[in-house]
Amino acid sequence: MTLLLPALTARAAEPTVYPISNMFDPLSKPALMIHESSIVVSLICLVIFLLVTGMIAYVVVKFPSKGASDDRQEPPQIYGSSQIELAWTVIPILITVVLILVTTRTIGEIQDKKMPENAVRVTIIGHQWWWEIHYMKPDGKGGWITDFVTANELHIPLSPKDKPRPTALTLESADVIHSYWVPQLNGKTDVIPNHQNHMWFEPWATGTFLGNCAEYCGTQHANMLIRVMVQKPDEFEKWLADQRAAPRTPLDAIALQGRQVFFGNSCVSCHKIAGTVAVGLFGPDLTHLMARTAIGSGVAPIGQASLRDWVRNPAHLKPGVLMPDMQLSEAQVDQVVAYLMTLK
Repeated sequence: MTLLLPALTARAAEPTVYPISNMFDPLSKPALMIHESSIVVSLICLVIFLLVTGMIAYVVVKFPSKGASDDRQEPPQIYGSSQIELAWTVIPILITVVLILVTTRTIGEIQDKKMPENAVRVTIIGHQWWWEIHYMKPDGKGGWITDFVTANELHIPLSPKDKPRPTALTLESADVIHSYWVPQLNGKTDVIPNHQNHMWFEPWATGTFLGNCAEYCGTQHANMLIRVMVQKPDEFEKWLADQRAAPRTPLDAIALQGRQVFFGNSCVSCHKIAGTVAVGLFGPDLTHLMARTAIGSGVAPIGQASLRDWVRNPAHLKPGVLMPDMQLSEAQVDQVVAYLMTLK
């Protein structure tokens, strides 16, 4: 029993993962607002459904078939009934107006919300098929500039209802139309080339929230996954400090050889590692690669085996991925993986 205690303690300390994105279990203010309006819409639709099915059932029971002769007889026709015409015109219009008012109010409250000064500012850029994430800081002139860059996994602080701290997202695309959707935190928002869209989260529960690109964007659309890690304020501030720090220098001989292989190939043309000559912009920033939980935008858990598989042939894990097979030898693959494992 004593031997099991460390394992149980570690498991208890792990953040909650919400593997099924349940839009009917909102855990953020904008998601709750959408949920409440959807209940009103659903109730209206339910009433309509019950009325229509009830009338159909009544007619079927009240007026059964009286035989073959009845089947060939045309029922009485009603023409020019102002009451009936008004009923089937005015009632649907009133229902539509109510639905428009409910949804417009919710959309307006979400889109027009003013972000407080303590809001976390993040710019997310959609690529085929991964997410580039810029954490922003004030530029001293009333604008915002990039503080640091990461990829695929968005870390945000808990926003208690008594002390809210929302996260404001600016959404952009580098290629085609994508859509950012984490159902328990907010609704879908399209990510469009040459246009900025905005959304925000205000979560009151910690854990890992899973989402997905909700707009077909190419071969690996289904594997353009989203992870949002909601952390307690102190944990979030520690994560920010770690991300701003320079990457560690590898001391292991194999890792040093891997560093030479990495910088000796075209890896540096696509990827960036802060503090080095690798300043590529086409692929994910690798400065703190091993601080993430997955690779390939969530296609596989991060680890030595998955990294080796990815470096050896990215298309094996993610067919159609734009990263090429660098045709490295087995020894070179091991060396590069050893170097990547030091990027924490």
